[in-house]
Amino acid sequence: MTPGALDGIRVIDATNFVFGPVATQMLGDMGADVIKIEPPEGDPTRRIGAMRSPLMGSLFLNLNRNKRSVVLDLKRPAELSTLRALIGGADVFVHNMRQGAIARLGLGFDALRTDHPGLVYAAAQGFGEGGRYFDRPAYDDVIQGLGGIAGLNERMTSSPGYVPMLMTDKLCGVYLAFAVATALVHRERTGRGQEVRVPMFETVAAFTLHEHLADAVFDPGPGAAPAPLGYQRVFGRMHRPLATRDGAISVIANTDTQWQRLFEVIGRAALRHDARFATMADRIANADALYVLVEDALSTRTSAQWIEALTAADIPAGPVNDLQSLRDDPHLADVGFFVRKTHETAGPLLYPGVPFAFGDSPGSIRRGPPGLGEHTAQVLGAIGGGSAAPASA
Repeated sequence: MTPGALDGIRVIDATNFVFGPVATQMLGDMGADVIKIEPPEGDPTRRIGAMRSPLMGSLFLNLNRNKRSVVLDLKRPAELSTLRALIGGADVFVHNMRQGAIARLGLGFDALRTDHPGLVYAAAQGFGEGGRYFDRPAYDDVIQGLGGIAGLNERMTSSPGYVPMLMTDKLCGVYLAFAVATALVHRERTGRGQEVRVPMFETVAAFTLHEHLADAVFDPGPGAAPAPLGYQRVFGRMHRPLATRDGAISVIANTDTQWQRLFEVIGRAALRHDARFATMADRIANADALYVLVEDALSTRTSAQWIEALTAADIPAGPVNDLQSLRDDPHLADVGFFVRKTHETAGPLLYPGVPFAFGDSPGSIRRGPPGLGEHTAQVLGAIGGGSAAPASA
């Protein structure tokens, strides 16, 4: 198997739930040796979802491939010393403990940096240091609320609502993996490690405001009111999949040329000369009226017929997948998106594969999610350590 881009990098992963494990799984997919440190009871996600073997719940299986599991009870001084020894032989240490807890363990950055100057020390946090929310607990629901996501739904539907996925946990995990990889590049150039902090609130706030800061990007100066926030196009009542004769499709035209072709394809060529839809600014200002006309035309044919016609005209369009049809999407089958592996205890598994491609150092799924403490003896034996807490059954 071709080595991944992070082959030879060792990551000590003291994270649980979703945020941290998403990041460390990405690092593992790209070749890093990820050692997952778990308490004797294991990561809580081991108990979430269906199981074919004890403590191997489906959520855990989806977040922890390409990792080895070591059980350490950090309340025991000897096992805390073992963790310090593991960190000493690693390139990266990732944790999601709150500031007080990590300080009590003596595992803060300042406590480690002198002996380990090349260590990339990554903290998955809820809130950034220096703010009034620092060291509060944070989970996806809280951050969706604080980060403006639930409020965006309220602007659309008059009632706040969460996106029905652990969006901020997963998003921040991707940012954390990027931050660690970037710090490793810095270390390669300078020989120096550093502390990396990825706070969920600030990360999601930045993500939300990429388009929704809108015209308020122009600072009016002290005392003056900023322009209204929000990317207006996405708040229209017609900003949704459009109904066809037998269902709905997603369709979007952006450029003037695309809209001209769309009007032709749907049999509304006269709209090419309608002043309300002449430019992008005109179409945004009259978006609801525009999409009512488009949807009226789409109601005359089936979703499959429209997707065929729109695709032939090079107009972006596609079906509205539910979770089942997403899993069965023919394009994903074409590109080999899903990977089938047989796990030693969980049996046949279906994974989403590594979604990005590297020509020379591709990512891969080299090992399945570990049993609790499966690699404790192997890993600690390599550093001359004794046995740690027993794995739970």
